[in-house]
Amino acid sequence: MVTPADIQAGLERGEFFLQYQPIVSLADGRCVGCEALLRWRRFGRVLGPGEFIPVAEETSLGGLLTYHTIETVAREQGAWLLERPHLFISINVPPALLGRGGLAYAAQKTGYQHSLRDQIVLEITERGIPDGIGVSEMEEAARNGVRFALDDVTLDGANLAVLSRSTFHIIKIAPALLAEIGPERPRPDWLAGLAALLATTDLQVIAEGVETPMQAQVLREAGIPMAQGFLYSQALAAKAMQAFHAWHEVAQAERLPGA
Repeated sequence: MVTPADIQAGLERGEFFLQYQPIVSLADGRCVGCEALLRWRRFGRVLGPGEFIPVAEETSLGGLLTYHTIETVAREQGAWLLERPHLFISINVPPALLGRGGLAYAAQKTGYQHSLRDQIVLEITERGIPDGIGVSEMEEAARNGVRFALDDVTLDGANLAVLSRSTFHIIKIAPALLAEIGPERPRPDWLAGLAALLATTDLQVIAEGVETPMQAQVLREAGIPMAQGFLYSQALAAKAMQAFHAWHEVAQAERLPGA
């Protein structure tokens, strides 16, 4: 069992690192961004965030891990992103960072408030929705160009209530919903509900957990603009992420008329 003391020791030993999962346009397959995913190399095994983030979120370590993530993004991908202003990168943010200056401190610490702010998307899960002070900080950050995404959206009443009271620009459809798309059920009921939501808002959508060409085709026909998942790529190291984008840029150019 992982404890807060284990996480603190892992930070001090430099055991945490990032991988990046590409996000693609469903319309043409272009790479439009990526999600930064925190990993922990512990005792010869790599732990995913589900094995330590819930523990960290109960303490100040949630904020420390987020600062570490933002700093690493700035170091590994900052210059690359600045040269490609059409790309964005999403970073998961815990409740501890929302409100009481957490976002402002992170911005000052990494410098993203001046350079990368238009390319940053901060992801928040439903359980991480902040109190009134946190919502105010979200709104201030949004006015300064930072975008927010609501993660793990299942289109239930709780999701919609969260969307109605907070500033969000993107929703990320939960992999559990994507798993419902298959030969026996090519168009689950939630697709109609999502279409209705998109028709009445300016929200962008990213479908998470796309694993089959059929899922991609159904989402494309439903007008979902972006997706990520093993159909396109597993999470990659920083240089591999940059190579993935470069390859797709070349492939896209070759598909253009007259290329």
